Amino acid sequence: MHHAWIDGAPAELAAAAATAARLLDASRQPVIAGLGADVAGARAATALAQRIGAAIDHMNADALLRDLDVMREAGVMLTTPSEASLRADTLLLAGPGLTEEWNELPQRLLCARTVEPGAGADRRKFWLCPRASWLDDDDRSGSIHNISVIGRETGDLPVLLAALRARVNGRPHGFARLSPSFPQALDGLADALKAARFGVAVWSAAELDALTVEMLCGLVADLNATTRFSGLPLPPGDNAIGVLQVCGWMTGFPPRTGLGRSYPDHDPWRYRAARLVDSGEADCVLWISAYRAKAPEWSGSRPTVALAPADTRFPKPPRVHIAVGAPGRDHDGVEHHPMMGTLAAVTAARRSGALSVADAIAAIAAHLADAPPSC
Repeated sequence: MHHAWIDGAPAELAAAAATAARLLDASRQPVIAGLGADVAGARAATALAQRIGAAIDHMNADALLRDLDVMREAGVMLTTPSEASLRADTLLLAGPGLTEEWNELPQRLLCARTVEPGAGADRRKFWLCPRASWLDDDDRSGSIHNISVIGRETGDLPVLLAALRARVNGRPHGFARLSPSFPQALDGLADALKAARFGVAVWSAAELDALTVEMLCGLVADLNATTRFSGLPLPPGDNAIGVLQVCGWMTGFPPRTGLGRSYPDHDPWRYRAARLVDSGEADCVLWISAYRAKAPEWSGSRPTVALAPADTRFPKPPRVHIAVGAPGRDHDGVEHHPMMGTLAAVTAARRSGALSVADAIAAIAAHLADAPPSC
């Protein structure tokens, strides 16, 4: 049995879908946000956005666009988690949030042993500026075993990376903002990185700004002049990379793209969902969060159609709430596989009768007024 609600009261799926369609039809500036869905759900959402002239934005677009900005402006050298796990003899972890973004990091990288011929069995591990509270947590002591830690606060990371990049290239540097013990530690780290047979720098753009990511990618490029080094940005959750790829092949742009003109229009500021809602520009929201029971965090209040798990708690009940299942848990799907670094099929772990996002959107689209697509 499908679960749906209209203004907080239980309703039949057909009635909820029809009400959602009326809200979207009447909207002058709809926005499709959250976008936590598999490939089929992302394709259905993007096609719906084209039909109704909506803006599209992913809940993790901030982190997505930081990495993408660096890729577009400066270039990056990337590897996959699987290749890093098998081949890397040296790891450079940068900044906080790594275990939060990838809870398998200790098992897959920190405790794994390389199979690179001639590299030795144990990999060397260095961590620049993990969060101080992370280091002070006694429960983490086993996770940081055999990791050389330099710096504690995230704010020191840009300066550390700049100094490290200078030392890797044999250039002088100043240490006005650094601890007196850092110069010797950085010189030793620079030597270790240059001696790597296959090194990997790991970071999460959810915790770093674009300029820090660019500095780290520049360090990776410098190291490749004499050895083999690559980067491993940890993908944000909620299938953010999968949705990014869908948006790319369907519109030519990443999320934060408007489809209300005769062509797709990408503008990270203009089409940020939270800004559209808080400013009052958006007059209707379709919120999608299939992977977890997450509600939007903006302060503005606009009529909302929610495609989210039944137990999602909203500050104010959405006008329409249609319960959906999670890909890989309630139904089969295709999503970005973090370990392989590409799209892959996932099979339902405990198949249920919950709707997929694609099916829920199809139910809504069946009640929309006929109109030519906006682009």
